[in-house]
Amino acid sequence: MCGIAGILCGDPVAVVDRALLGRMTAIIQHRGPDGEGLHIAPGIGLGHRRLAIIDPAAGHQPMVDAQSGNVIVYNGEVYNYVEIRSELEGRGHRFSTHSDTEVILRAYVEWGVDCLQRFNGMWAFALWDASRRRLFLARDRLGIKPLHYCSQGGDLLFASEMKSLFAAGVPRRPDLSLLDVYLTLGYVPAPHSFFTGVHKLPPGHYLLADGPRMETRRYWELPQVEEQAMRLDAAAVDEEFSALLGDAVRISMRSDVPFGAFLSGGLDSSSVVTLMTRQTQLPVETFTIGFDDAEFDERGLARQVSAKAGTRHHEATVVPDDLDVALERVAFHYDEPFGDSSALPTGHVARLAASHVKMVLTGDGGDELLSGYSAYQVEKLASSYQRVPAVLRHLAEAGLGAAAGLLRGRPRYGANRYRRLLATTAAPFEERLLTKAAWLERDRRRALLAGHAVVPVEEVLAELMKDCRHRDPFYRLMYFNHKVSLPDDMLTKVDRMTMAWSLEARVPLLDYRLVELMAGVHKDVKLDGLTRKAVLRRTVGPELPPAILAAGKRGFVVPLRNWFRSDDLAGARVRDAASRLGLATPVAEEILAEQRSGRRDYGNLLWMLMVLGAAFA
Repeated sequence: MCGIAGILCGDPVAVVDRALLGRMTAIIQHRGPDGEGLHIAPGIGLGHRRLAIIDPAAGHQPMVDAQSGNVIVYNGEVYNYVEIRSELEGRGHRFSTHSDTEVILRAYVEWGVDCLQRFNGMWAFALWDASRRRLFLARDRLGIKPLHYCSQGGDLLFASEMKSLFAAGVPRRPDLSLLDVYLTLGYVPAPHSFFTGVHKLPPGHYLLADGPRMETRRYWELPQVEEQAMRLDAAAVDEEFSALLGDAVRISMRSDVPFGAFLSGGLDSSSVVTLMTRQTQLPVETFTIGFDDAEFDERGLARQVSAKAGTRHHEATVVPDDLDVALERVAFHYDEPFGDSSALPTGHVARLAASHVKMVLTGDGGDELLSGYSAYQVEKLASSYQRVPAVLRHLAEAGLGAAAGLLRGRPRYGANRYRRLLATTAAPFEERLLTKAAWLERDRRRALLAGHAVVPVEEVLAELMKDCRHRDPFYRLMYFNHKVSLPDDMLTKVDRMTMAWSLEARVPLLDYRLVELMAGVHKDVKLDGLTRKAVLRRTVGPELPPAILAAGKRGFVVPLRNWFRSDDLAGARVRDAASRLGLATPVAEEILAEQRSGRRDYGNLLWMLMVLGAAFA
């Protein structure tokens, strides 16, 4: 795990400024505190910050292939590098290190850009093909590792984090036309960014640049099996899933440094930890954080898993950070506005783990892989609810609205949430998706943005979903989660917060073999009745404490509605953000008043607004 940056000059004989390239790498030192390296040759400059995990002694970068002259800077891990190396040795290749980095270099010599089809892992790399004078940028299939790029003055600049581009003089001009997108989703999806001219290389894509010519190509796509051909053979699916998940955990544990696992007490991380114990005789180091608010605390469940699996367990309690410090940290590490508040607890558990190990396995990706979000239950029920007579649907929605007016606290928030869900069941899938995603209704969001010429989030969603062939809303949601929210929200969150503490995070549930398998499995096998993650429950579930299987779903969230009940904590910062971004002040004041009174839970929205303001402070 590392950080990379570089410049491809439009002039093939130009010399990259060493000091400038050094600034690009220095500002991402947190991604790689173990070493720094620069490679400068006519027309090209490559920079690297190293977090040494595989072959710490000899895996330094930039790495030059002595035979071809090719050079690579690389962020990530190719977990099956041992098997690829063995195949390449059989083809006559020789190696001078034990690193996966050298395997990528030799694989490129053997297979060219098709080497990407051989790799299993997470990566963002830049490979300079010396003979062709061509730059090869690539990002892993699921988007676990980030890669940003832009053109400036005829040059191509790229980096793991956007701050490296800004350190090289790229203008930091916010694209306020994306405000509706951000205030709906809480993030800006690839290939866009919140800054004019700065792009994200989409997952499963590579970029080839040769002087002024630049081309982006897709090398992997989420399988889209015809719905009538989805697999219903549950027993065979379970057997394949179990074997693949066990192997994914096995190869994800390859490391030359101490490692452990995040353990939230949820089904996904508990399963990963349980499978890790099969692969080692030593106790697995596990890390959990919790809250004083029992509604959000899962430490008790994590302790049960730890006790049964025999891990060496570590835990800590999260209390509200100094808000200005938290906002400053999020603004620095995410570069653009990022409104997912679970970045805060992710940062806390990463800091805890980093004090003991250099690498962790996590349960991230389980909800996407296994259709585990409650939204999948809603989509499965929606078709049935649509057959209920309209008058009865209206009565149910009115009843929930009336109940919300009489209730207080969590019951009121729940009644409001279910009223909105029921009201959207007859709407098209995309409208239903955006209604569930947004923390503020469309009309009030547009009122808040009055005066801004924004791109409607509906247009951006239509572009992101244009290649989705599924018609069933369940599978359309699966496509959206894998292609959009997973890489641009969930994985971005984990990457930035673990790298903030120089900690590598690996996600075995996103082994592409598992993703390809489950993309072709029928929803009735994934969601047995309304039982979430049925495949995981049937396979690893019997080895887990019963309480894990019985527990309801809890997101990795912070109690924002309680923290922000006081206007002193949120009000001034939200007002400052509204003023700074030119948002409608009366609408912002209405939102604050409703939060104070407890009529609505706008905690996440207030956080998003504060992050927005901090990003441009």
